[in-house]
This record gives sequence, structure tokens and C-alpha cells, in this order.
Amino acid sequence: MQTRTLGTQGLAVSAIGLGCMGMSEFYGTADDSAASIKLIHEALARGLNFFDSADMYGPFTNEELLGRALSGKRKDAVIATKFGFVRDDRGGWHGVSGRPDYIKTACDASLRRLQVETIDLYYQHRVDPTVPIEDTVGAMADLVRAGKVRYLGLSEAGAETIRRAHREHPISVLQTEYSLWSRDPEAEHFALCRELGIGFVAYSPLGRGFLTGSIRKIDDLKADDFRRSSPRFLAENFQRNLDVVDQVQAIAKSRECSAAQIALAWVLSRNSFIVPIPGTTKLARLEENLGAADITLSADEIAAIEAVAPKGFAAGERYPAARMTMLNL
Repeated sequence: MQTRTLGTQGLAVSAIGLGCMGMSEFYGTADDSAASIKLIHEALARGLNFFDSADMYGPFTNEELLGRALSGKRKDAVIATKFGFVRDDRGGWHGVSGRPDYIKTACDASLRRLQVETIDLYYQHRVDPTVPIEDTVGAMADLVRAGKVRYLGLSEAGAETIRRAHREHPISVLQTEYSLWSRDPEAEHFALCRELGIGFVAYSPLGRGFLTGSIRKIDDLKADDFRRSSPRFLAENFQRNLDVVDQVQAIAKSRECSAAQIALAWVLSRNSFIVPIPGTTKLARLEENLGAADITLSADEIAAIEAVAPKGFAAGERYPAARMTMLNL
């Protein structure tokens, strides 16, 4: 497995990471933990060392799962987790918090669940508009000085917020949705990452599974899958988006690879500071995703992909309206 460097503070990770969210919540009833732990072990055996979690996934159970899976294997893994979304044990939602006191409590709880002394990469999951980013990042910097965190990250933050945060303490990583059908970061964030020396982690690089071509109708999703309420999976948007995916699949067939591999290889080709973190609970999909790291797309192939899937092609917003207001703050 190739490695890539995120930021200028020394964080090196496998070129493709593993998003662990779906092992615990959101994509329907979660798989049993034994299967997920086995998958994490298989990922390590194949050279993937970058694992992405958050305290809100589960809630809380995803970090516990990752902690069990990596017990005795800590030296082989780079663990990323997040704070910010406030949830209770029953799964209730209580807004977003970037308060310094909350951050320190959340970090200690994540350390316990992960069974580690230090979190490699600690993100603010969403910006809290009621708290100055300097206060939030200042508290995160205290965690670095205390040895509880190694590197800092922001998720879905706006450009000016990133600049202010970076002045308070070096930000190593920006995590934002990025894929063939979610290309907003290209407008401003990529140039900012280059300027400030910040790495970029692309979540949902397969469009929440849609870009794989394996989802052909809404009933392919479980009844409690959150994607059923996602605008891009609804009604006429679904078919319009699927028509484009079918064209990407045709390109993949000519290259003798899968649509998922084409989509991931395209993300990897955008810049060397980008690391995608596709999620899966299946070994076959893990192997397929990792295979994308071995695919080098030519300029002609990239042009062909972007001709059938041009910037802005996706029908529908990334999230329902209320969630869209939390982005790019």
C-alpha cells in the first residue's frame, strides 16, 4: 500500500483509509461486531492503516468497536476520531458544541472507548458558530500539549474559519465530502490546503455507495438507511444520477476495473495531499477499494470520466436542508 502525507506536521497514512461509520449506524442495522473487527484486521493485513471514527457514530459504539479491533495492534494503526455533535446514550441529538470544556470531556471519553492514550488525529466534526474558532482550536491545542492528541483536523469548515484556526494551531487535515458528484472543495479549499500545507481527507468518495453502481433502486437500501432521506437518492434525482453512473461503469469496463475503482482512482488523481476513506463492511469491497490505489488514470481517461460526469452533475443536494446549513461555516 502506498502512503501519503497529510499536512506538514508529519502525519503519514495509507493512501486509502477506512471509514468505519457504517459498521455502527446510519446505513441500516449494523453488522455484528465480530465481522467488523475481522474486516479491520484484514485491512491492516493489506497495508491499510488509517481508520476514521467519531464519538457520534453509534452513538459511541463505533469508537468502542475500533478500540476492541485495534487492541494489541495500536502501533500498526493511525486512529482518527471526532467531537462536536452532541448525542445521548439513546441516540438523541442535542446540537453541536465547540466549547472548550466540552471538548476536553469528549476527548477523555473517546480515549477510554478507543482504549488508547493518544488519538492520532482529532477533528472538530462541525464548526460551532456560537464559539469563536480560536477558543475551540485553543482547547484542541491544549490536548496536543497534554499528549492526548497528536494532530488536529477540521471537518466541513469554511475557508476563513480554517485560516483563523490554523493561526491558532497548525491544522493538519481538512475532512470534507469529495467525489465525482461532490466537487465543491475544488472551488476554494484545495488552493487553501496547498497554501497552508493542510492535507485533505475525502469522506464519502463513492457517493455513499451510489457511485459503485450497485444501488439500482431505492429498495436496495434497508428500511432504516438514512440515504432514503438524502436528496440525491430521491425520486427523479435517483434516476438522473444513476444514468451518469452507468456511463462511468462503461468506462470502468473498458479499463477492466469496477466503477468504484474508477471513482476512487479519480479522487486519488486530483492531488497527492488527498486521502479517500471509503467505508465498507464487506471484505470483497475492501479489496476492491484498495485496488484503486494501483490504478493510474491517463489524462485522456480523466477527460473521458469528467465528460460523462462533469462538475455539478449530481441532481439534489448532499444533505437535507437542515444539515446543509451546518456546512462550510
